[in-house]
Amino acid sequence: MTLGRPLLALTLAAPVLCPLPALAQALNNPGTATIEANVVKAAPLPASPENIASLKLPAGFVIETFAEGLGKPRVIVVAPDGALYVSDRDAGTVTRIDPAKPSEPQVVLRKRDVHGLALHEGRLFYVTVRSVYSAPLNKDGALGPETEIAANLPDAGQHPNRTIAFGPDGMLYASLGSTCNECEERNPENATMVRMRPDGSGREIVASGLRNTIGFDWQPQTKALYGWDDGVDWLGDDQQPEEFNRIEAGKAYGWPYIFGPGMKNLYREPPKGTLEDWDKASERPLLTWTAHASSMQMVFYDAGQFPKEYRGDAFVTMHGSWNRKPPSGYEVLRVRFENGEPRSVEPFVTGFLKEGGPSGWSRFARPFGLAVAKDGSLYLGDDQHGIIYRISYRG
Repeated sequence: MTLGRPLLALTLAAPVLCPLPALAQALNNPGTATIEANVVKAAPLPASPENIASLKLPAGFVIETFAEGLGKPRVIVVAPDGALYVSDRDAGTVTRIDPAKPSEPQVVLRKRDVHGLALHEGRLFYVTVRSVYSAPLNKDGALGPETEIAANLPDAGQHPNRTIAFGPDGMLYASLGSTCNECEERNPENATMVRMRPDGSGREIVASGLRNTIGFDWQPQTKALYGWDDGVDWLGDDQQPEEFNRIEAGKAYGWPYIFGPGMKNLYREPPKGTLEDWDKASERPLLTWTAHASSMQMVFYDAGQFPKEYRGDAFVTMHGSWNRKPPSGYEVLRVRFENGEPRSVEPFVTGFLKEGGPSGWSRFARPFGLAVAKDGSLYLGDDQHGIIYRISYRG
């Protein structure tokens, strides 16, 4: 199988047949392949009470609107006092929401392209495309003077959604996605996970070959780092699956030469060695999910409101596909863990995607943000309608 760019103009729900010659500079992997790629864009629907009531969750769980009118909320983090801090990359804002007054959001920061957020020792850390900043949290929840702690992050290209989080080692981790669908990067920090001290010093690459790992977190019992990596486009409806990885220092995860469980990218040839060499050196995903579902924020659950069997499991939002027929994503998934190890993936919240509309499909949310509330419920952000939902267990 080869990888390339679409050769025909695309229309909604139109299949694209791409006869792709396996061309690369060295031409060491001759062959041809034909890939059928579909573009299906689900039409927007209102987040009406009827649509929200149609959502499906496991027995005992309830979803309800928590806050509205938030533009395009992206990353959500929860402060020790229970307040939410929510980024909006398009608006260039960070908004604070007091859970006691969700209808009175307060913009605490205006910064172009701000996206990833993290809280650490009384400070809010935030990242734009090229820089990481921090600012102290005042007693009223506003921010004090900011400090730029890291500059000269690599160009983002296709993937400007930088995300950050603090690990058990006290280091600040940052996911720096690839600039493209599949290409040979010139900056060694692209398509990697990096880490640095809270003051920005000691920046180093932790793991490479990660196309775009927006959602990542540490399993509370084992302290192991896991992340969801988004697969490449234009390989057809079922390739490449979204992959769930244990991210370990010094490991490589395949991209751009090896995809998912071992698919070779015959369109590219490594500058050193062979595809077989790269394959042997690449880690395999532990679990996978439907191709093109587009994983976003991920969080491990270590609170007490949900039933005991949810402790130590992970939740992740799936933003939704645009190049798959039928569409995938538009949901929240649960990753089940047993004895500290991932075992399976299953739907947790579904129903945002519906049949019908000009392309055959419609949706009333694009899930993105996800965070555990102080009371143990889950906050779920929708950047289509500017809504944050609250998911609670009532038994």
